[in-house]
Amino acid sequence: MRRYFVIITTVLLMPSRFVIGAESDNLDFTKSTEKISEENVGGYWEISQQDYQRFKELKSGTRGTLSPNLDPLSTLGIEARNDAERRHYAELWVKQEYERTEKELKFQREVDAAWKRLMPNMLPVNMGNAAGIAHDSGGRLALFVREADCQRCDARLSAVLADKRPVDIYLVDSEGSDQKLRNWAQQHRIPAEQVRERRITLNHDAGRWMRYGNGIMPVLLQQGESGWHIAAF
Repeated sequence: MRRYFVIITTVLLMPSRFVIGAESDNLDFTKSTEKISEENVGGYWEISQQDYQRFKELKSGTRGTLSPNLDPLSTLGIEARNDAERRHYAELWVKQEYERTEKELKFQREVDAAWKRLMPNMLPVNMGNAAGIAHDSGGRLALFVREADCQRCDARLSAVLADKRPVDIYLVDSEGSDQKLRNWAQQHRIPAEQVRERRITLNHDAGRWMRYGNGIMPVLLQQGESGWHIAAF
């Protein structure tokens, strides 16, 4: 899940009495600003300053190379030093994911309603900032495909559509373009009525393919009691 932070620092600029030592003052100010920024970031994730420092150390090592975009809670949980730490970070992660998902789902419902009111004849595209895969899907399928050079993707898509099960389709190489996603859907004859009814959703990938599908192309995921698992590829 990618998260964005807006950190606002108010600075009152006053004339300096001395020219000597200005370089040192600037250095101290920079260090102070960095400290404030780190404290804000740590507070956002509900972790201590010590936890955030450990996260930075882990990101500068092997874990940072393997998972450069992994969030602090996931990083600390994966690299936990004991069961208690692992449980602690897992509970924080679940709590924050639940709160985030609830907010995004509420807004997505309003977006869906707006599509029907304002653009009734255009295929709706799911919000691009959702970090998870259809958390309220109740056993839906998630299909990851790409447009370029993937005959197996077309075959898997045809099989999924023929099965007539609710599915969230992720176009890995959409490059964030809603128009490219719609063109792909029209070329592959995705049933427009099912998209409007949300039985089929069209989504940009935004890194989910690597996180959930392990880079397999195409890949079909199914949600079970223990989470998402690969159903076919």
